[in-house]
Amino acid sequence: MYKLLKKQGSARRGEFTTPHGVVQTPVFMNVGTLAAIKGAVSTCDLKEIGCQVELSNTYHLSLRPGDKIIRKLGGLHKFMNWDRPILTDSGGFQVFSLSKIRKIKEEGVYFNSHIDGSKIFMGPEESMQIQSNLASTVAMAFDECIENPSPKDYVERSVERTTRWLKRCKVEMDRLNSLPDTINNKQMLFGINQGGVYDDIRIEHAKIISEMNLDGYAIGGLAVGETHEEMYRIIEKVVPHLPQDKPIYLMGVGTPANILEAVERGVDFFDCVLPARNGRHSHVFTSQGELNLLNAKYQLDDFPIDRGCQCPTCKNYTRAYIRHLFKAKEMLAMRLCVLHNLYFYNNLMKEIRDSIDGDYFPKYKREKLEEWNQ
Repeated sequence: MYKLLKKQGSARRGEFTTPHGVVQTPVFMNVGTLAAIKGAVSTCDLKEIGCQVELSNTYHLSLRPGDKIIRKLGGLHKFMNWDRPILTDSGGFQVFSLSKIRKIKEEGVYFNSHIDGSKIFMGPEESMQIQSNLASTVAMAFDECIENPSPKDYVERSVERTTRWLKRCKVEMDRLNSLPDTINNKQMLFGINQGGVYDDIRIEHAKIISEMNLDGYAIGGLAVGETHEEMYRIIEKVVPHLPQDKPIYLMGVGTPANILEAVERGVDFFDCVLPARNGRHSHVFTSQGELNLLNAKYQLDDFPIDRGCQCPTCKNYTRAYIRHLFKAKEMLAMRLCVLHNLYFYNNLMKEIRDSIDGDYFPKYKREKLEEWNQ
Protein backbone atom coordinates (compact mmCIF):
# COMPACT_ATOMS: atom_id res chain seq x y z
CA MET A 1 0.00 0.00 0.00
CA TYR A 2 1.30 3.45 -0.98
CA LYS A 3 0.52 6.50 1.14
CA LEU A 4 1.26 9.95 -0.29
CA LEU A 5 2.54 12.10 2.59
CA LYS A 6 3.40 15.31 0.76
CA LYS A 7 3.82 16.87 -2.67
CA GLN A 8 5.92 19.76 -3.85
CA GLY A 9 5.04 20.44 -7.45
CA SER A 10 5.05 16.94 -8.97
CA ALA A 11 7.71 15.65 -6.53
CA ARG A 12 6.16 13.07 -4.20
CA ARG A 13 7.05 12.06 -0.65
CA GLY A 14 5.46 8.79 0.37
CA GLU A 15 5.47 5.55 2.32
CA PHE A 16 5.12 2.14 0.72
CA THR A 17 3.98 -0.57 3.14
CA THR A 18 5.06 -4.10 2.22
CA PRO A 19 5.09 -7.54 3.89
CA HIS A 20 8.78 -6.90 4.68
CA GLY A 21 8.56 -3.39 6.09
CA VAL A 22 7.74 0.20 5.21
CA VAL A 23 9.76 1.95 2.48
CA GLN A 24 10.22 5.71 2.67
CA THR A 25 10.05 7.18 -0.85
CA PRO A 26 11.63 8.47 -3.04
CA VAL A 27 14.00 5.52 -2.69
CA PHE A 28 17.03 4.05 -4.48
CA MET A 29 17.20 0.25 -4.65
CA ASN A 30 20.68 -1.24 -4.28
CA VAL A 31 21.31 -3.74 -7.10
CA GLY A 32 22.36 -7.23 -6.02
CA THR A 33 21.88 -9.13 -9.27
CA LEU A 34 22.88 -12.58 -7.98
CA ALA A 35 21.67 -11.96 -4.39
CA ALA A 36 24.90 -10.06 -3.69
CA ILE A 37 26.19 -6.55 -4.33
CA LYS A 38 29.21 -6.73 -6.64
CA GLY A 39 32.22 -5.43 -4.74
CA ALA A 40 32.16 -7.64 -1.62
CA VAL A 41 29.40 -5.68 0.16
CA SER A 42 27.30 -7.76 2.57
CA THR A 43 23.67 -7.36 3.64
CA CYS A 44 25.00 -6.23 7.05
CA ASP A 45 26.86 -3.46 5.19
CA LEU A 46 23.66 -2.53 3.34
CA LYS A 47 21.88 -1.85 6.62
CA GLU A 48 24.78 0.28 7.86
CA ILE A 49 24.70 2.49 4.73
CA GLY A 50 20.94 3.04 4.83
CA CYS A 51 19.69 0.70 2.11
CA GLN A 52 15.91 0.20 2.29
CA VAL A 53 15.30 -2.10 -0.69
CA GLU A 54 17.56 -4.66 -2.37
CA LEU A 55 17.01 -5.66 -6.01
CA SER A 56 17.86 -9.09 -7.43
CA ASN A 57 17.56 -10.63 -10.86
CA THR A 58 15.05 -13.32 -11.77
CA TYR A 59 16.86 -14.55 -14.88
CA HIS A 60 20.32 -14.83 -13.28
CA LEU A 61 19.06 -16.49 -10.08
CA SER A 62 16.96 -18.98 -12.07
CA LEU A 63 20.21 -20.17 -13.67
CA ARG A 64 22.49 -19.94 -10.61
CA PRO A 65 21.84 -21.40 -8.07
CA GLY A 66 18.31 -22.03 -9.40
CA ASP A 67 15.02 -20.68 -8.04
CA LYS A 68 13.93 -24.13 -6.85
CA ILE A 69 17.09 -24.40 -4.71
CA ILE A 70 16.41 -20.96 -3.20
CA ARG A 71 12.83 -22.03 -2.49
CA LYS A 72 14.08 -25.16 -0.67
CA LEU A 73 16.34 -22.91 1.41
CA GLY A 74 13.40 -20.77 2.52
CA GLY A 75 13.35 -18.00 -0.11
CA LEU A 76 15.65 -15.13 -1.03
CA HIS A 77 15.33 -13.20 2.25
CA LYS A 78 16.52 -16.16 4.29
CA PHE A 79 19.08 -17.21 1.66
CA MET A 80 20.90 -13.85 1.64
CA ASN A 81 20.11 -12.82 5.25
CA TRP A 82 18.07 -9.71 4.42
CA ASP A 83 14.84 -8.91 6.28
CA ARG A 84 13.87 -5.74 4.40
CA PRO A 85 12.04 -5.52 1.05
CA ILE A 86 13.45 -7.19 -2.07
CA LEU A 87 12.30 -6.41 -5.60
CA THR A 88 13.00 -8.95 -8.33
CA ASP A 89 12.93 -7.86 -11.95
CA SER A 90 11.15 -10.18 -14.36
CA GLY A 91 14.11 -11.39 -16.41
CA GLY A 92 12.70 -9.71 -19.51
CA PHE A 93 15.54 -7.20 -19.92
CA GLN A 94 18.21 -9.93 -19.60
CA VAL A 95 16.44 -12.18 -22.08
CA PHE A 96 16.61 -9.38 -24.63
CA SER A 97 20.04 -7.94 -23.79
CA LEU A 98 22.11 -11.10 -23.16
CA SER A 99 20.72 -13.52 -25.68
CA LYS A 100 22.02 -13.19 -29.24
CA ILE A 101 19.52 -15.71 -30.57
CA ARG A 102 15.92 -15.48 -29.39
CA LYS A 103 12.44 -16.10 -30.74
CA ILE A 104 9.58 -14.01 -29.40
CA LYS A 105 6.23 -15.79 -29.63
CA GLU A 106 2.86 -15.14 -28.04
CA GLU A 107 3.51 -17.76 -25.37
CA GLY A 108 6.87 -16.21 -24.39
CA VAL A 109 10.51 -16.12 -25.47
CA TYR A 110 12.77 -18.97 -26.58
CA PHE A 111 16.45 -18.21 -26.10
CA ASN A 112 19.84 -19.61 -25.11
CA SER A 113 21.52 -19.32 -21.71
CA HIS A 114 24.41 -16.84 -21.73
CA ILE A 115 26.30 -19.26 -19.43
CA ASP A 116 26.29 -22.57 -21.31
CA GLY A 117 24.12 -21.97 -24.39
CA SER A 118 21.38 -24.34 -23.21
CA LYS A 119 17.88 -23.75 -24.55
CA ILE A 120 15.50 -21.88 -22.23
CA PHE A 121 11.88 -20.77 -22.47
CA MET A 122 10.47 -17.95 -20.39
CA GLY A 123 6.98 -16.51 -20.53
CA PRO A 124 4.77 -14.58 -18.09
CA GLU A 125 3.82 -17.69 -16.10
CA GLU A 126 7.42 -18.94 -15.85
CA SER A 127 8.65 -15.53 -14.68
CA MET A 128 5.96 -15.38 -11.98
CA GLN A 129 6.73 -18.95 -10.87
CA ILE A 130 10.45 -18.20 -10.53
CA GLN A 131 9.74 -14.99 -8.61
CA SER A 132 7.29 -16.81 -6.34
CA ASN A 133 10.00 -19.39 -5.60
CA LEU A 134 12.39 -16.55 -4.79
CA ALA A 135 9.61 -15.13 -2.54
CA SER A 136 10.61 -11.52 -3.18
CA THR A 137 8.51 -8.68 -1.78
CA VAL A 138 7.76 -7.20 -5.22
CA ALA A 139 7.72 -9.15 -8.49
CA MET A 140 7.98 -7.32 -11.81
CA ALA A 141 5.74 -8.28 -14.72
CA PHE A 142 7.33 -10.03 -17.71
CA ASP A 143 7.50 -7.60 -20.63
CA GLU A 144 9.17 -7.25 -24.00
CA CYS A 145 12.13 -4.88 -23.96
CA ILE A 146 12.70 -3.15 -27.28
CA GLU A 147 15.59 -1.13 -28.63
CA ASN A 148 15.41 2.65 -28.95
CA PRO A 149 14.65 3.71 -31.58
CA SER A 150 12.42 1.03 -33.07
CA PRO A 151 9.86 1.40 -35.90
CA LYS A 152 6.52 2.66 -34.59
CA ASP A 153 4.46 -0.22 -35.98
CA TYR A 154 6.74 -2.74 -34.22
CA VAL A 155 6.56 -0.79 -30.95
CA GLU A 156 2.74 -0.81 -31.12
CA ARG A 157 2.61 -4.59 -31.62
CA SER A 158 5.21 -5.13 -28.88
CA VAL A 159 3.28 -3.00 -26.35
CA GLU A 160 0.05 -4.86 -27.11
CA ARG A 161 1.88 -8.14 -26.42
CA THR A 162 3.33 -6.71 -23.18
CA THR A 163 -0.24 -5.85 -22.08
CA ARG A 164 -1.46 -9.38 -22.82
CA TRP A 165 1.54 -10.77 -20.91
CA LEU A 166 0.78 -8.48 -17.95
CA LYS A 167 -2.75 -9.88 -17.70
CA ARG A 168 -1.30 -13.39 -17.66
CA CYS A 169 1.24 -12.36 -14.99
CA LYS A 170 -1.58 -11.08 -12.77
CA VAL A 171 -3.66 -14.27 -13.15
CA GLU A 172 -0.63 -16.47 -12.42
CA MET A 173 0.47 -14.40 -9.40
CA ASP A 174 -3.04 -14.55 -7.93
CA ARG A 175 -2.95 -18.33 -8.39
CA LEU A 176 0.50 -18.69 -6.81
CA ASN A 177 -0.41 -16.45 -3.85
CA SER A 178 -3.44 -18.66 -3.16
CA LEU A 179 -1.40 -21.85 -2.81
CA PRO A 180 -0.87 -23.15 0.76
CA ASP A 181 2.86 -23.82 0.30
CA THR A 182 3.80 -20.43 -1.23
CA ILE A 183 6.56 -18.84 0.91
CA ASN A 184 5.35 -15.24 0.44
CA ASN A 185 1.62 -15.35 -0.33
CA LYS A 186 1.47 -11.53 -0.10
CA GLN A 187 3.88 -11.03 -3.01
CA MET A 188 3.17 -7.78 -4.86
CA LEU A 189 3.12 -7.20 -8.62
CA PHE A 190 4.32 -4.10 -10.52
CA GLY A 191 3.32 -3.59 -14.15
CA ILE A 192 5.65 -1.96 -16.69
CA ASN A 193 4.83 0.86 -19.10
CA GLN A 194 6.50 0.52 -22.50
CA GLY A 195 6.31 2.38 -25.80
CA GLY A 196 9.80 3.50 -26.77
CA VAL A 197 10.02 7.24 -27.39
CA TYR A 198 6.47 7.53 -28.81
CA ASP A 199 4.38 9.75 -26.52
CA ASP A 200 1.01 8.53 -27.80
CA ILE A 201 1.86 4.82 -27.38
CA ARG A 202 3.28 5.46 -23.89
CA ILE A 203 0.21 7.42 -22.75
CA GLU A 204 -2.28 4.89 -24.13
CA HIS A 205 -0.38 2.01 -22.51
CA ALA A 206 -0.24 3.86 -19.17
CA LYS A 207 -4.03 4.32 -19.26
CA ILE A 208 -4.65 0.63 -20.06
CA ILE A 209 -2.39 -0.83 -17.35
CA SER A 210 -3.65 1.71 -14.78
CA GLU A 211 -7.05 0.03 -14.90
CA MET A 212 -5.55 -3.29 -13.74
CA ASN A 213 -5.22 -2.24 -10.08
CA LEU A 214 -1.64 -3.44 -9.58
CA ASP A 215 0.52 -2.77 -6.51
CA GLY A 216 2.80 -0.38 -8.40
CA TYR A 217 3.79 0.82 -11.85
CA ALA A 218 7.16 1.07 -13.59
CA ILE A 219 8.35 3.04 -16.59
CA GLY A 220 10.57 0.67 -18.56
CA GLY A 221 12.58 0.82 -21.75
CA LEU A 222 14.42 4.05 -20.94
CA ALA A 223 18.14 4.74 -20.34
CA VAL A 224 18.81 2.40 -23.30
CA GLY A 225 20.14 4.83 -25.87
CA GLU A 226 17.72 7.77 -25.98
CA THR A 227 18.88 11.25 -24.86
CA HIS A 228 18.28 12.51 -21.32
CA GLU A 229 15.88 15.09 -22.76
CA GLU A 230 13.82 12.34 -24.44
CA MET A 231 13.77 10.37 -21.19
CA TYR A 232 12.57 13.37 -19.16
CA ARG A 233 9.90 14.11 -21.77
CA ILE A 234 8.56 10.54 -21.61
CA ILE A 235 8.44 10.66 -17.79
CA GLU A 236 6.49 13.94 -17.93
CA LYS A 237 4.02 12.46 -20.43
CA VAL A 238 3.52 9.11 -18.65
CA VAL A 239 3.41 9.94 -14.91
CA PRO A 240 0.09 11.90 -15.00
CA HIS A 241 -1.61 8.85 -16.60
CA LEU A 242 -0.45 6.36 -13.93
CA PRO A 243 -2.36 5.91 -10.63
CA GLN A 244 -1.26 8.59 -8.18
CA ASP A 245 -2.05 6.33 -5.20
CA LYS A 246 0.56 3.74 -6.26
CA PRO A 247 4.38 3.92 -6.36
CA ILE A 248 6.00 4.85 -9.68
CA TYR A 249 9.33 3.21 -10.53
CA LEU A 250 11.77 4.39 -13.22
CA MET A 251 13.75 1.28 -14.18
CA GLY A 252 17.53 1.32 -14.57
CA VAL A 253 18.03 5.04 -13.88
CA GLY A 254 20.50 6.53 -13.24
CA THR A 255 22.98 9.29 -12.43
CA PRO A 256 22.41 11.51 -9.38
CA ALA A 257 21.27 14.29 -11.75
CA ASN A 258 18.84 11.88 -13.51
CA ILE A 259 17.33 11.01 -10.12
CA LEU A 260 16.77 14.66 -9.16
CA GLU A 261 15.12 15.37 -12.52
CA ALA A 262 12.89 12.28 -12.27
CA VAL A 263 11.86 13.00 -8.66
CA GLU A 264 10.83 16.47 -9.82
CA ARG A 265 8.59 14.74 -12.40
CA GLY A 266 6.89 12.42 -9.87
CA VAL A 267 9.00 9.24 -9.69
CA ASP A 268 9.29 7.29 -6.39
CA PHE A 269 11.56 4.27 -7.05
CA PHE A 270 14.97 4.01 -8.75
CA ASP A 271 17.61 1.38 -9.38
CA CYS A 272 20.91 1.45 -11.27
CA VAL A 273 24.17 -0.51 -11.40
CA LEU A 274 26.10 2.78 -11.76
CA PRO A 275 27.22 3.38 -8.14
CA ALA A 276 28.53 -0.18 -7.70
CA ARG A 277 29.98 -0.48 -11.21
CA ASN A 278 31.72 2.90 -11.08
CA GLY A 279 33.04 2.18 -7.59
CA ARG A 280 34.66 -1.06 -8.77
CA HIS A 281 36.52 1.00 -11.38
CA SER A 282 37.80 3.71 -8.96
CA HIS A 283 35.11 6.29 -9.85
CA VAL A 284 33.41 7.79 -6.80
CA PHE A 285 30.52 10.22 -6.36
CA THR A 286 31.08 13.24 -4.12
CA SER A 287 29.41 16.52 -3.21
CA GLN A 288 31.81 18.11 -5.73
CA GLY A 289 31.04 15.71 -8.56
CA GLU A 290 32.67 12.46 -9.68
CA LEU A 291 36.35 11.68 -8.97
CA ASN A 292 38.67 9.03 -10.43
CA LEU A 293 40.87 7.92 -7.54
CA LEU A 294 43.46 6.45 -9.92
CA ASN A 295 44.52 9.99 -10.91
CA ALA A 296 48.09 10.76 -9.85
CA LYS A 297 47.02 13.86 -7.95
CA TYR A 298 45.53 11.63 -5.20
CA GLN A 299 48.85 9.85 -4.47
CA LEU A 300 49.56 12.07 -1.44
CA ASP A 301 45.95 13.09 -0.71
CA ASP A 302 45.19 12.31 2.93
CA PHE A 303 41.58 13.55 2.83
CA PRO A 304 38.63 11.14 2.74
CA ILE A 305 36.83 10.60 -0.59
CA ASP A 306 34.27 13.26 0.37
CA ARG A 307 34.79 15.59 3.33
CA GLY A 308 31.75 15.53 5.59
CA CYS A 309 30.58 12.13 4.30
CA GLN A 310 29.57 9.77 7.13
CA CYS A 311 30.03 6.48 5.24
CA PRO A 312 32.31 3.78 6.75
CA THR A 313 34.94 4.43 4.06
CA CYS A 314 35.18 8.19 4.52
CA LYS A 315 35.25 7.88 8.32
CA ASN A 316 38.27 5.58 8.18
CA TYR A 317 40.34 5.82 4.97
CA THR A 318 42.07 8.37 2.71
CA ARG A 319 42.08 8.89 -1.03
CA ALA A 320 45.81 8.11 -1.08
CA TYR A 321 45.27 4.74 0.63
CA ILE A 322 42.39 3.74 -1.65
CA ARG A 323 44.43 4.75 -4.72
CA HIS A 324 47.26 2.53 -3.46
CA LEU A 325 44.81 -0.39 -3.06
CA PHE A 326 43.66 -0.01 -6.67
CA LYS A 327 47.26 0.17 -7.91
CA ALA A 328 48.11 -2.94 -5.86
CA LYS A 329 44.97 -4.67 -7.22
CA GLU A 330 43.64 -5.28 -3.71
CA MET A 331 39.95 -6.24 -3.56
CA LEU A 332 39.47 -3.89 -0.60
CA ALA A 333 39.73 -0.93 -3.01
CA MET A 334 36.53 -2.00 -4.78
CA ARG A 335 34.71 -2.73 -1.55
CA LEU A 336 35.53 0.68 -0.02
CA CYS A 337 34.46 2.59 -3.15
CA VAL A 338 31.24 0.60 -3.66
CA LEU A 339 30.35 1.16 0.02
CA HIS A 340 30.94 4.89 -0.39
CA ASN A 341 28.96 5.19 -3.64
CA LEU A 342 25.96 3.27 -2.32
CA TYR A 343 25.98 5.38 0.85
CA PHE A 344 26.14 8.49 -1.36
CA TYR A 345 23.03 7.36 -3.28
CA ASN A 346 21.07 6.29 -0.19
CA ASN A 347 21.97 9.53 1.56
CA LEU A 348 21.01 11.54 -1.54
CA MET A 349 17.54 9.96 -1.36
CA LYS A 350 17.25 10.82 2.35
CA GLU A 351 18.18 14.44 1.60
CA ILE A 352 15.60 14.50 -1.22
CA ARG A 353 12.91 13.18 1.15
CA ASP A 354 13.89 15.77 3.78
CA SER A 355 13.76 18.56 1.19
CA ILE A 356 10.23 17.62 0.08
CA ASP A 357 9.16 17.32 3.74
CA GLY A 358 10.62 20.79 4.36
CA ASP A 359 9.20 22.41 1.20
CA TYR A 360 12.62 23.26 -0.26
CA PHE A 361 13.09 20.57 -2.94
CA PRO A 362 13.43 23.00 -5.92
CA LYS A 363 16.17 24.92 -4.05
CA TYR A 364 17.88 21.67 -3.02
CA LYS A 365 17.82 20.37 -6.60
CA ARG A 366 19.20 23.60 -8.03
CA GLU A 367 22.04 23.79 -5.49
CA LYS A 368 23.00 20.13 -5.93
CA LEU A 369 23.18 20.39 -9.73
CA GLU A 370 25.31 23.55 -9.41
CA GLU A 371 27.67 21.79 -6.97
CA TRP A 372 28.12 18.76 -9.21
CA ASN A 373 28.57 20.84 -12.38
CA GLN A 374 31.46 22.81 -10.89
